[in-house]
Amino acid sequence: FQGVIIGLITSIPVGPIAVLCIQRCLQRGRLHGFFSGLGAATSDSLYALLALLGLSFIIDFINRNLLVIQIIGSMVVLGFGIYIFLKNPSSDLRKSKGGSSNYWQDYVSAFALTLSNPMIIFLFLGVFARFNFLSKTAPWYEVIVGMGSVFGGAALWWFLLTLLASVFRKNFNIRGLWLLNKITGAIISLLAVGSLVWSLTGHSVGV
Repeated sequence: FQGVIIGLITSIPVGPIAVLCIQRCLQRGRLHGFFSGLGAATSDSLYALLALLGLSFIIDFINRNLLVIQIIGSMVVLGFGIYIFLKNPSSDLRKSKGGSSNYWQDYVSAFALTLSNPMIIFLFLGVFARFNFLSKTAPWYEVIVGMGSVFGGAALWWFLLTLLASVFRKNFNIRGLWLLNKITGAIISLLAVGSLVWSLTGHSVGV
């Protein structure tokens, strides 16, 4: 139960991935948004496992190179935002009509985008400490169940978010989808620029 709550807590904050999932859900269909969410949940679960194991050499590496990692991560997100902003939604519609619904690409792209932000490992460190969630000496089967529950909580959030977004999908025509791409790309780009400015002005999330 704690793992499910942790998965929800760490997934709910609205960021580039949430915006991306909503955009894909409205433009391509609910499953595209949901598989994107599963990609993000997988990446988060990987960082959660690293936080749980307390691998000091990884955490120390992130701390030592925090500014560089934040800049690179922000640039990756910015590039993705610009790509969505410039993308023509009619190409996705043609692909859908042609039957080439590639959920694997949605999964991998969201996984990679989430993976570009390893700072979430510090969020998991804080949440695990707050909930006293497992320990480095926990048996392997408890770790598996615990990480599975964290992933399940994250997947539950993406299921609910895409379910809500799919309710509004029928209201979008081709112009609405074009506008959605512009808004989504702009929001993701602004979040990336904000994160970049935050990093360059000396703010960090390391421990």
